[in-house]
Amino acid sequence: MGVVERFKSLIGLAGTSVVVPSGGNITVNNARATDGDGGVGRAVPAASALGLSAVWACVNLLAGTIASLPFQVQKRGASGVEVLKGHPLHRLLHESPNYDQTALDFWEFIAASLELWGNAYAVVTRDAGRIVAIHPVSPELMEVRRRTDGELEYRWVDHGKQRVVTDREILHVRGFGGDPLGGLSTLHHARGVFGLARAVDRTAAATFKNGMQPSGALVFPEWLSQENRMLAETRMTEKYMGAMNTGRPLILEGGTTWTPLTIKPEDAQMLESRGFSVEEICRFFGVPPFMVGHTEKTTSWGSGIEQQTLGFQKFTLRRRLKRIEQAVAKQLLTDADRAQGIKVQFNIEGLLRGDSAGRASYYQTMTQIGAMTINEVRALEGLPPVPGGDLPRMQSQNVPISQSQEPENEGSA
Repeated sequence: MGVVERFKSLIGLAGTSVVVPSGGNITVNNARATDGDGGVGRAVPAASALGLSAVWACVNLLAGTIASLPFQVQKRGASGVEVLKGHPLHRLLHESPNYDQTALDFWEFIAASLELWGNAYAVVTRDAGRIVAIHPVSPELMEVRRRTDGELEYRWVDHGKQRVVTDREILHVRGFGGDPLGGLSTLHHARGVFGLARAVDRTAAATFKNGMQPSGALVFPEWLSQENRMLAETRMTEKYMGAMNTGRPLILEGGTTWTPLTIKPEDAQMLESRGFSVEEICRFFGVPPFMVGHTEKTTSWGSGIEQQTLGFQKFTLRRRLKRIEQAVAKQLLTDADRAQGIKVQFNIEGLLRGDSAGRASYYQTMTQIGAMTINEVRALEGLPPVPGGDLPRMQSQNVPISQSQEPENEGSA
């Protein structure tokens, strides 16, 4: 086994292009999408994959949900967690990372890149050591390699000009896989599922195009000559096949008979195959099928918006949020920031904004046990403080049993 094979086996990227130039530098290229729609077992381009409604719905749900959460620079102190709105990084992460994009646009691009390619990249622009802008780069353009000096090198083409920078100038968020050179591409590893789903869609489209009667048999009493076979395969097919020709009288002669091969509408739509493809795609993205409109089977996450949201948050969103938070903290916060206890974090409380009953129950419990004050609750709801609302309160019956007093029995002998 040569050096390339050993390296590929070591990092678990047997399906990834690995190049070792004469200088000894090791390069790992992300799986590139081929032209065309792709087939079963072939690479599927991002545009073709997003043409599948289940892929579009999963990526849209994950990226949109993550991007809609407030991304804040915080510091934990004696009085609790404080949002550092004056920190130079807070405006970039929470409001606008560059001149062209809002924070929602930027993080939606980053999250979508993670879901499809397993990597997200952004160029970090500094002025006198201070970060002033973060510009995203499409993963399709990026090549990453480990240089002989140990640093990571990023190479891509920007408006016809090749750019080469080190990891000091790139924000690199890695998806599932854990390799320093990059995460695993969903487009690459799910190519079989995506290709099969597209094949099923194309077959269904061709079936409906032919009026749900895709084939029949022309039975001839004798063997055909080459010329007659050509006429039967071309002229008769062009004249009588297709939905527009449905109902046209079929003229046969010379003892020829027509035997139709019909199929049921439910078979023509291939409902089972298409439904299975949806479930397979959802399994790759970790999204419950019911959250993308596939409601044939009931969910096992419990009932109610709150339970569904909590399940989605725990088992799907949490790992994605932590990847982004830790990548930003490691690559964008300074040593001085970390020494002061500064961190970056998504505020996931926004996920419960639509569940008024769940929020009311949560606030009631937190205020009854003294964990939150009235004004803290009002601040979360965007309401002004009230006098006396900064004092924690507890239910009077929640006292130690040793302090309880038994009433004396009156009238006893």
